[in-house]
Amino acid sequence: MANKKLKNAGQQLINMTKMVTPIILGVVLLVGLVNKAIPKSFFTTIFTGLLPLDAFIGSVIGSVAAGNPITSYIIGYELLSSGVALVAVVAFIIAWVTVGVVQFPAESLMLGKKFAFWRNLTSFITAIIISLLSIGTLWLIQ
Repeated sequence: MANKKLKNAGQQLINMTKMVTPIILGVVLLVGLVNKAIPKSFFTTIFTGLLPLDAFIGSVIGSVAAGNPITSYIIGYELLSSGVALVAVVAFIIAWVTVGVVQFPAESLMLGKKFAFWRNLTSFITAIIISLLSIGTLWLIQ
């Protein structure tokens, strides 16, 4: 019985790896392309260094460029290595996963426009608040 469970778990792992590998590879290639096409100075012009404004901008970008969590970590790392503030990257990652401007039409059809609007707005505001609280917590710990 345990051997069968182990075999099933191994097969699920193989299937998941087959499914996730092309996504991660595509994101890595896309990030590489963006790194070559967009100079690092571009990010310093978008992000101001003011924590609330950077959190807002990160949330806006994450909301529009929505995707899955795995790819957001890769993009977040690249943003950090480009000199983007941690508060903006945290807001970006949270908004990337929770806010769906691109998916809004489908979500509003399935769940209703009012619900979809309020869910997205609440998620957007929450992304900003959580990013600011995260940075504040890090400052308190240090």
